[in-house]
Amino acid sequence: MKARACLLMILLFASADAFASSPEEAAPDAVSWTVQVDPLTTALGFVHVQLEYAWSDSISTYVGPHLRLYSGILPGERDEFLGLGAEFGLRYFLLGKAPEGLWLSARAVGAHLSVADETALGGYASGLVGHTWIFASRWVLSGGAGVQYLHYAIGDLGSKGIFPALHTTFGVAW
Repeated sequence: MKARACLLMILLFASADAFASSPEEAAPDAVSWTVQVDPLTTALGFVHVQLEYAWSDSISTYVGPHLRLYSGILPGERDEFLGLGAEFGLRYFLLGKAPEGLWLSARAVGAHLSVADETALGGYASGLVGHTWIFASRWVLSGGAGVQYLHYAIGDLGSKGIFPALHTTFGVAW
């Protein structure tokens, strides 16, 4: 599964020219869309791809799949269960022009969890502050931090409670 996540990231960058406009086609400030992957959550076992759209100078939303496919890299973590769902986020840009600049964000994830013969619903909600940078009118780098409430457990596996939330993504804009 880790190979699939790496392949997705490689394909994302290999196809950047298909997503990005050339300088002759659009002005650099015409960016409205981004697609980003989150390497931190992927390392922790949660694969996220975010398709973001800027609705105005100060508001953007994003949506994407949420896949909990394997245990992460943390020592001692061997919670072998599957989580399939979706992620939704709303960003309010305090500085800059969406989808670039300083933002406040709320995000939510809902997922169907399964292990052996047991299933459950799980998810989490987060509030974050962060910043997104767009380089050369196409390359996206974003980071943020905040707090989240997780109810992502099945049986005695997974996590429940309040935890720190981190946001790290890279991708392309057009």
